[in-house]
This record gives sequence, C-alpha cells and structure tokens, in this order.
Amino acid sequence: MKKPACIILAGGLGTRMKSGPPKVLQPLLGKPMIAYPLEAALALLPEKIIIVTGAKDGEIKDSLKRCGEKISFAVQEKPLGTGHAFRTGFKKLRAFKGSILVLNADSPLLTSFTLKNLLRAHKKNRNDLSLGSFIARDPGAYGRIFRNEKNEPVRIIEKTELAADTPEIKEVNSGIYLLEPRAALLTGKIKRNPKKGEFYLTDILELAVKSGLKAGAYCIAGEEEFAGVNNYIELEEAERILRAIMIRDLMLKGVRFIEPRSAFIHKSVKIAPGAVIYPNTHIEGNSVIGKACVIYPNSRIVDSVIKGGAVVKDSSLIENSTVEKNAQVGPFAHLRPGSIIRENARIGNFVEVKNSRIGKGTKALHLSYIGDSEVGRGVNIGAGTITCNYDGVRKHKTIIEDGVFIGSDTQLIAPVTVKKGSYVGAGSTIRKDVPRESLALSRAEQKNIEGWARKKSAPKKPRR
Repeated sequence: MKKPACIILAGGLGTRMKSGPPKVLQPLLGKPMIAYPLEAALALLPEKIIIVTGAKDGEIKDSLKRCGEKISFAVQEKPLGTGHAFRTGFKKLRAFKGSILVLNADSPLLTSFTLKNLLRAHKKNRNDLSLGSFIARDPGAYGRIFRNEKNEPVRIIEKTELAADTPEIKEVNSGIYLLEPRAALLTGKIKRNPKKGEFYLTDILELAVKSGLKAGAYCIAGEEEFAGVNNYIELEEAERILRAIMIRDLMLKGVRFIEPRSAFIHKSVKIAPGAVIYPNTHIEGNSVIGKACVIYPNSRIVDSVIKGGAVVKDSSLIENSTVEKNAQVGPFAHLRPGSIIRENARIGNFVEVKNSRIGKGTKALHLSYIGDSEVGRGVNIGAGTITCNYDGVRKHKTIIEDGVFIGSDTQLIAPVTVKKGSYVGAGSTIRKDVPRESLALSRAEQKNIEGWARKKSAPKKPRR
C-alpha cells in the first residue's frame, strides 16, 4: 500500500476558549492538543504532513519544531472555512500522486488504529473519496451522512438544511477524509456558503458523487474518539479520557495507583513496574520513576529521575533533579533544579536543596537550606543549617567532605570547605575552611548571671 500524505487543519481561531494559547496548543497531559492527531498520523509513516495554520502560526511551528522533516506548514491568511484550509495545504502537494488524509488538529482522542482501518476500507473499495463517520447519540450540530436507496453516501447535510419530515439520521461526519488526487482537485469547485461566507470541505462528497467518482463513508470508531475540543469543558473531558487510558495501561504493566482517578501523569512520563503512586500526585514532563519507588500523596515531580526503591514522602516538590536508589525525600521537601540525592541519602522535613550533590548515606532531616553545594558521604546536617551561597552579586560554593557532622543552626558562608571528618558546633557561623578532623566553633562566650531571674521578679520598692 502506497503511503499517504496528510493535511492537518489547525487554523481555527478557538474563540470559544476565550483565553490562553491557540486552541490546538492547549495542553493535554503535558503535550499540546495538536500533538495527538499528529502522532496518530505519523504512525502511518506518511510521505509528508502539511499543517495548515492561521494567524498565530509562529507559536504552532515553535511547538512542533522537533517533529521531523516530514512536517511542513501552510498558512491560511484568512479564516475562510475548512474547504479553503484544505486548498491552502493542497498547494504544497501538487506533485504528490497518492491518497491524501485530512484530519482536524482539535481531535486529540483519534487513534492510528482507526486511521489504518479507514485506509484499508478506502483501498479495498477503490474509492476516490472516503469519509470516517460515527453514530451519534445526539447528532446535534454534526453534519449528517445522507445515503441513497443503494445505501451509498451522497451528501453531508447540516442540521439547518434538514426538512421537517426528514427521518432522523444519526450517522454523522467525523471530519476525517481520504481523497485521491482527482477528488482533491474538486475542492476548487466548492462554493462559498451563502450564510457564513466560508468554503466547507463537507461539500466535497456531493461534488464527488455528481462527478461520477466513487465515494464511501465508514463507521470506523465510536463517538468518543472523534470528539472535538472547543472549550475548556471539552478539554477537561478529553484529558480525563486520555489519563484514564494511560493509567490503565500502566496498571496492567505492574504500576500500582492507590486512587487512579486522582493521579495526574503526563504522557511523556515513564514509570517502572512495582512503583506505587498515592493519590493527588503530579508527575510531569520527562520524569522517570524507577522500580519499587513509592510516591506519597500531594507530591509533584517535574522533569526528574527517581531511581529504584527511592521514596518521595508527602507534599514534596522535585524539579529537574535526580534521586538515586533507596534515597528518601520529604515530607514537605523541595528539590530545586540541578540537585542530585545519592543512594540511601535522606532529605527530610522542610529541607530545600538547590543545585547541589548530596552524598551517599548523608542526612539532612530538618529545616535546612543547601544551595550550590557538594556534600560528601555519611554527612549529618543538623536542623536549621544554611549554606549562605549568595553575596548579592554572585553565587558561591560550599564543600562538605565525607563524614562531617554539622551541628544545628549553623551558617556556612560560601565559598567555604569543611574537610573530611570534621565537626561544626551548633550555632556556629563558619567563614573559613575547617581543617580535616577538627572541631569548628564560632560562638560568643556564654555568661551566667546568678540570681538574675529572682531579682527581676522581686516587687519594686516605691519611690519617695
């Protein structure tokens, strides 16, 4: 079977969204809406894909610039309907002699399986034009597929064109078309709709039949798959469906979700078998969750790697970081970009780590900030420790070598190094490097004034 070309119509203004980016760039599970029909088309290994955009074509091009050489763009300068949009894309395919598949960019539930079925039916019946159709529970504003006495599709009728005595028609147009070149050429004969002043691709069926071309319409999937997205309610419904499909697949592969409906996972995320995901967890971007990891409730993980056996406790935020095997983060911890938590290390309650490497077996369990630091193995960082890495102009580095003990409420004024095996006494402000196996103290001398409290609380004598 010769490979088709594909035209994806992405020039709609999306006015019913009323806000945000162009409609086809609205995010669904971390990807723009247009990426879903585009991936379905790419699975067919087409010769070429033309994306027809509107006035905001720059944003769409930027969003899809990594999709490969098969994709090119055509700009529909004025929004004159789907027929005009097709003609805009078709100009880029003048030398192409194969079938042309037409898709809509706002149909994120469409699958490559359905498209392959349409291609097979089209080739088997040697059609010049094929349409995907479906049976609608409520045909509403969909164009109805009108068939003749031989059950052949001959016209797409809009609701407003139906005569009062017309029997109810529930087979409707999906907006997916497959055209051979001679059918595609007929789109130049589509006339402007007198009511809206636009050119509608739906008119191609009647034109093809009247020209003696062979046409077919095939119910190739259910209504849900062809649903378009025009507002934020429909966007949420599409995301809910996509998320349920994805999480079901992960569960079948051995990932446990304690409450699947409250897990929010991007399509690009990878989760290994044996991982356990608790409710209200958000895992986003290119994150990877390893085997037997546990992600507790209310955590958010963005573009990060959590390796096998690691635990992320409740209400933690991890961004662009790596947590290695059997390490533990949280609860209420924040790993900012560039952080690496080595094996068996523990980052605890209200600890923030930024652009730092935390060595194997190291512990920072309470109320600390570690920024721009290299922390060795087996280090204990006491509660309230702060690496003071910013002088108001530049960031500076703190180095804490293996086996160091940092007492509570310590401030390390970078750049500074605490060398192997040293101790830093609680409440110290460390401004100079600490030699190996030393004790560093920086405190004012304690003074005890005996009897002070008793004198303070004694009744004062009246003045005369």
